[in-house]
Amino acid sequence: MRTQQWLAGIAIFLTMGVILLGAYTRLTDAGLGCPDWPGCYGFLKVPELQHHITAAEQAFPERPVVAHKAWNEMVHRYFAGSLGLLIAAIFFSSIFSKHSGKVIPSVLLALVVFQAALGMWTVTLNLLPLVVMGHLLGGFSILSLLAVHWLKLHPEYRVFEPELISLQPFALLVIAILICQIALGGWTAANYAALACIELPVCEQGWLQRLNVSEAFSLHLGHDDYEYGVMSAEARQTVHVFHRFGAVITLLVLASFLLQVWRRATSSTLKRLTLAAALLLLLQFSLGVLNVVLHLPLANAVAHNFVAANLLMLLVLIYMQLRHSNTNVGKETL
Repeated sequence: MRTQQWLAGIAIFLTMGVILLGAYTRLTDAGLGCPDWPGCYGFLKVPELQHHITAAEQAFPERPVVAHKAWNEMVHRYFAGSLGLLIAAIFFSSIFSKHSGKVIPSVLLALVVFQAALGMWTVTLNLLPLVVMGHLLGGFSILSLLAVHWLKLHPEYRVFEPELISLQPFALLVIAILICQIALGGWTAANYAALACIELPVCEQGWLQRLNVSEAFSLHLGHDDYEYGVMSAEARQTVHVFHRFGAVITLLVLASFLLQVWRRATSSTLKRLTLAAALLLLLQFSLGVLNVVLHLPLANAVAHNFVAANLLMLLVLIYMQLRHSNTNVGKETL
């Protein structure tokens, strides 16, 4: 049991690192820093010797070697590969354990394999937005599932809050809204629409007349290369505007939910989770505003991605605490 606890804890922090590196890679336009997969120009690491660089550029004449972008991509792959091995260890450890569930480790293993496939398709399909967005959601899902697995391995942190059972459907709605908003953010980033509007509160004058919803949410299949986007300026503005309105809706709905949990909760564990989620919600909204005001500074944009992942993880943990209370309410009354 102790080994599984350690594995789950390490995997959570490693996943956070992979998410940070993934955001950094995407925001430095290094997603195609290595035009092949899983290696880099046919090598296990970025080619550095001149004759290796020459061979690489002959093999991929359309993608000259840019060392810093290639290293950004390969470091991300190394960390992601390490995470995959760690999740495989969690799976096999659960198989041979009599004291832990096997469903979540099995789902985690399947998800990390699919996530690796998405990473490959990100490269082979030249940053197809649908794949890029799916890759983002996959990473966030792995983090949340690892947190649930960790909680199940630490029963001392589970709470019993019968007064909060009625909030369980609200919690599911909140998580669904946040996932939709994260997907919108991923769609915005994958289509290079983060700077399509640089004025507050909505967009530049006349934005309503320029809305193009059909193009904004088209899958845009069939292009040879999606680097730097294939949408028109109007479609990118539309995506950006939807993400902004989604941010306001998410802020209001999540704040209402967290306020209700805070008022009714009696355990310090749940109150701390709720407070942490509320602080991350405010930070996330502020980072989004700063992305516009400061024209997408790298550190701020990476933080915006990272905070979203952690906010989702905390909301999933809060939901699991409410679900645990619901599961055990019958036992408590016997």
